[in-house]
Amino acid sequence: MRQVAGLISTYSSDEFGICSALYELGGMVVMHDASGCNSTYTTHDEPRWYDIDSMIFISAISEMEAIMGDDEKLIRDILTTAEKLHPEFIAIVGAPIPYMIGTDLEAIAMIVEAETGIPAFGFAANGMRNYTEGISMAFHKIVDRFCTDQMEQTKLPSVNIIGATPLDFSLNGSIDSIRTWLTKQGWSVNSCFAMGSSLEEIKQASKAHVNLVISYGGIAAARLMEERFGIPYVVGVPFGKDYADYLAGLLDRTAKNGQSLYAAKKAGKGKIKRLCLIGESVFATSLATAIEMEYDLDIQVLTPLDTITEILREGDRYTPEEDDLIEQLKYADGVIADPLYRALCGQMDFYDLPHEAFSGRIYDDQNPDLVNRTLTYMEEPSC
Repeated sequence: MRQVAGLISTYSSDEFGICSALYELGGMVVMHDASGCNSTYTTHDEPRWYDIDSMIFISAISEMEAIMGDDEKLIRDILTTAEKLHPEFIAIVGAPIPYMIGTDLEAIAMIVEAETGIPAFGFAANGMRNYTEGISMAFHKIVDRFCTDQMEQTKLPSVNIIGATPLDFSLNGSIDSIRTWLTKQGWSVNSCFAMGSSLEEIKQASKAHVNLVISYGGIAAARLMEERFGIPYVVGVPFGKDYADYLAGLLDRTAKNGQSLYAAKKAGKGKIKRLCLIGESVFATSLATAIEMEYDLDIQVLTPLDTITEILREGDRYTPEEDDLIEQLKYADGVIADPLYRALCGQMDFYDLPHEAFSGRIYDDQNPDLVNRTLTYMEEPSC
């Protein structure tokens, strides 16, 4: 039966992707739902919850409010809370209940903004799409509302990192490693969407010479910045040593000629073994290329998540359903994936690669930082 996950987990939802993308930016995020969405997000999908304060709320819509469509209570609660907290912006995020009853969140956001004078926007999330779509919506909205002025570019070559959330990169030091790698390559990091940068820093994103997109969730924002400010972008994550060097060259070239590029490519040497790598498309294709550059392996990327054809390489596949994955895995010698995918893999070689958006915080202590380092992690299977 398609559209049913009988053996594996499901990925974090679009509403949680929005929360994760906006978490550090000083806004007030309201999930319009009964209560379960907030507890699931905070206990499974948000590793920053205990260390970094953020204004994430649930509307606690009741059954009667859902039946009667009492939007006035939601508006009143938001206005009261915003008056006390003075957030930088207000984001009203959809969930299954408002989706089913047709709540107009954008109209509610317009009312809230008119009443408070605080930028407000509604997101038509529904809890049934993947987190990548939520991240994409959130970063696109941030650029659209706050990156409106063309600023003078910095004198030093500068770059924005777009697409950073713990859902794809955990809190294992990967984002700091990307920053360090960029600095060593002679780049000044202008801002990071959205880990380690304030909203004020992100408002100045148009100062950068190029954008480095490190997840699918950052592509819509990068395209908008290219359209609005003429800033080109490169899509890729600097995994491994050889691929990191290759990506550095593409960043230099893109900054000079203004042509956006998707960095992942088919590489490899002898290709003595065929492995499948399951994950988010930018992360997975970057890592697959890095592994092929350093090992005699042929890596096929299987992505169950939202993507575009430009990201995928020859032979890679969009596999949105469990049945699609099972079919492709028939031809693999081994699998690189989150440990919860073991249920699909039988006795074949399996290489653990935890993914926060899939298994939550279960395997946080096993999640490696693979940025700009030799990929010795991949030498031996875990079973």
